[in-house]
Amino acid sequence: MTAVKREPRFVQPPSETPERCSVVLFRDAPLLLDSGQVVSDVRVAYHAYGRPSTDAVLVLHALTGDSAVHQWWPAVFGRGKALDPDRQFIICSNVLGGCAGSSEPAELGLGELTLRDMVRVQRELLRFLGVEKVSVVGGSMGGMLAYAWLHSFPDLITKAVMIGAPARHSPWAIGLNTAARSAILAAPGGEGLKVARQIAMLSYRSPQSFAQTQAGPSSRQAGRAAISTYLEYQGQKLAERFCERSYLALTHAMDTFELSDADLKLIGTPALVVGISSDQLYPASEVRAQAMNLQNVQYWQLESPHGHDAFLMDGAQMNEVVENFLMS
Repeated sequence: MTAVKREPRFVQPPSETPERCSVVLFRDAPLLLDSGQVVSDVRVAYHAYGRPSTDAVLVLHALTGDSAVHQWWPAVFGRGKALDPDRQFIICSNVLGGCAGSSEPAELGLGELTLRDMVRVQRELLRFLGVEKVSVVGGSMGGMLAYAWLHSFPDLITKAVMIGAPARHSPWAIGLNTAARSAILAAPGGEGLKVARQIAMLSYRSPQSFAQTQAGPSSRQAGRAAISTYLEYQGQKLAERFCERSYLALTHAMDTFELSDADLKLIGTPALVVGISSDQLYPASEVRAQAMNLQNVQYWQLESPHGHDAFLMDGAQMNEVVENFLMS
């Protein structure tokens, strides 16, 4: 019998900057979560760029990110860059439990979520789109999701790129998220989320970065320090666009994700791991030490004063390294 090649699906014309799409998955067969909960009719918001193909690049966003990678990662996405819609079929989806178009925790009555649950939903999206092989690329929580992909679906992955991301959270990272969740629980309704974001922003940058960008008096409000009004501004912005229940669920999922060194040593997929020299949240030494357990890994360090957020702020050097890895 002659095998029938499955054609990739795509619901809009190829474009570098398309509109967000949405699909409802798990209608016929429900999704079993790691918690034992069963959910159906899971809505997934996604962007897809370039010509449909059975081979794709799946971009995995950070904690408060969304599927519009062309907006939040211009240093890496675009023609002539590592993520090039002229050369690749590129997909980015908002995670299960996020609040940028995908099913939110309250909609499905979700209890605890895991990163593996999110990966299973992404796997079903790729099946819907007809993708059979994928390279995964992610920074921060997206990098942890890439590790989850390597552990859960190694046979589907061609290459993996993890940027500023560990394979498991340190007590320091868990402690920061615990403080952020405590702020939300202590002051629900938005005020706690603002404080949670301020706590997070302190870990996303470095002392050197703030000395360069937020020293001296505020330009926003007379008589106040620049760093104070900057943190308040960042908290207000997140409270206007993000769901506090999503923040609770996603940070808990990150804190409970853990690949041991023994788990990592079983992974043979070609991987590029990027550490960031000034990262306070996930120190480069920690990122490198865990990555060196992978069987087939390249490690590269991004030199930047801007801390964890350097993968978004100082992407030019990193773009070249990621592009060379994906194209090799």
